[in-house]
Amino acid sequence: MPYLGGEETVKELRRALSNPHVQGDPLRHRSTVLRVIRLPSLVEYVQQPLTAGLRDRAACVRRVAVLGWAKLHSLQPHADIDAAVVNELYSMLRDNDPVVMVNCLRALEEILKEEGGVAVNKAIAHHLLNRLKECDVWGQCEVLGVLQRYRPHSEEELFDILSLLDPYLLSPSVPVMAATLGLFLSLCCRGLPAVSLAALRRAQAPLLAACGSASPEMKFTALCHVQLLLRSLPGLMGEHYKRFFCGYAEPAYIKQRKMQVLVELVNDDNVGFVLDELKGYCTDVSPDTAQAAISAIGRIGRSYSDQCLEILTGLLGLKQEHITSVVVQTMRDLVWVCPQCSESVCEALEGCEDTLQDSQGRQALLWLLGVHGDRVSSAPYVLEAFVEQVRSEMAAGVKTELLTATMRVFLCRPAETQDTLGRLLHYCIEEEADMNVRDQALLYYRLLHCGIEETRSVLQGRRSDPSLGVLIGRPAEPVSQWARSFNTLEPLRQCNAGAESAPQAAPYHLALDPEPSLDLCDPLNPSQDRQETGEMAALHRGVAWDQHRAHEHQDGPAADVPGPSSSSRPVKVYHLLVPVADQ
Repeated sequence: MPYLGGEETVKELRRALSNPHVQGDPLRHRSTVLRVIRLPSLVEYVQQPLTAGLRDRAACVRRVAVLGWAKLHSLQPHADIDAAVVNELYSMLRDNDPVVMVNCLRALEEILKEEGGVAVNKAIAHHLLNRLKECDVWGQCEVLGVLQRYRPHSEEELFDILSLLDPYLLSPSVPVMAATLGLFLSLCCRGLPAVSLAALRRAQAPLLAACGSASPEMKFTALCHVQLLLRSLPGLMGEHYKRFFCGYAEPAYIKQRKMQVLVELVNDDNVGFVLDELKGYCTDVSPDTAQAAISAIGRIGRSYSDQCLEILTGLLGLKQEHITSVVVQTMRDLVWVCPQCSESVCEALEGCEDTLQDSQGRQALLWLLGVHGDRVSSAPYVLEAFVEQVRSEMAAGVKTELLTATMRVFLCRPAETQDTLGRLLHYCIEEEADMNVRDQALLYYRLLHCGIEETRSVLQGRRSDPSLGVLIGRPAEPVSQWARSFNTLEPLRQCNAGAESAPQAAPYHLALDPEPSLDLCDPLNPSQDRQETGEMAALHRGVAWDQHRAHEHQDGPAADVPGPSSSSRPVKVYHLLVPVADQ
């Protein structure tokens, strides 16, 4: 055995393999065994027996020999491919043993990886389809995956293939069913959309069975693929909504995914039952599950606002910190898309500020107070309490939201808010260390000097039209948009991206935008030209006004005008400089 390095090396390896300490340590034992087997140096010794093994009479020998060639290629991936071996493997696709046939597919996929894998022509495709029933579950999945590369030459051939595949759509094995449905979609999603939709409906029962699997991993994967189907068939499983109710012992990620599916299945007939079920999850011992349930109720509220607002208002009465925070964020999002809910939300907000401790909840409350301060009777006094504690506030986002909310409430209720706004501007400009907060305060201070009407035009623009009504459902997507991702890991990656299990913070521009607009052409057409609004418009007006003042005073900036330099600070009596708006 010259490749081991001599007799001394052999003795050393023998002693190591017989050492009980090495045998008891899996890592050390594995490294020692790897020293005995130096596989790359054995390549030249095993090529001849592997070639002979491909023609052996015993099927078990042929199975191992085929996989042996794939292993050799993985050891020398940059070596030239032996065309004779590839041709031999292609010819062995007609082997009488189905396991040998499937092993040949797997070996060719590995060896021809850089060339795109197995080249599937009409003869190979039809041969594999006719042998499909002989294969086990793993073999059927492998064959169905390879067949996705084949494109029939005529519509008649296509329907013949679909007829052969039809029984496998109802296979008790979920992997086989999923692989068959994936092949159906790849063959029909563009030319025959009606056939694709019919196949999706037929796969409904196996998918529902998989959603009740004892394996959490299988259950989660099935739920993710159910969501894919619902993108094209929104009402497909509406009558089976109870199958997606959460079990007590299920993991949190399964519960959250089920709640997302339940939101998609809500209709006029089951909305009451679904909301009752979600209401029970809102007090779950897991905060993540409770927050996901509250968020799900908020999404349903876009179509059934009255019933959902009643539940959300009741949850505020529990006075639990994590529940109150998510409820306020959910109400903020609901008002944004359903302005007709504003009156009910404003009534529910009274007194909830004492329970809010996290920054996201406080930001949501401040946004609501700023946009609807004229409807919340206690808005100026809640803002005053926030301003009194602003020195201990750590979150810069809360401070910027507080600035915007106070400015907006000042425009509609100046007598009650003037002093509060002056003290807030004084702190943010003179003492605040965060430059973003300080710059926003300077922007508002300059804007106030432009006049109340100018300030009002920036901070209070076009309001939403409540007559637009609620948002009901969403348009069905063509199957072709997601067909390629079916039976892959892509639906699992999307979970979360796209998961709306927890409410998100309001976009930064909401702090300066006018009240939410439901002009549907804006959010649905991102390429549409948008007019300059919000902070950019205010910034340009403030800069233009500042340049005009600087032009008037050539000797330097006015004493009461804060400029970009830290030395040009405004006077400190801000509450006297804030003009009183017209009632």
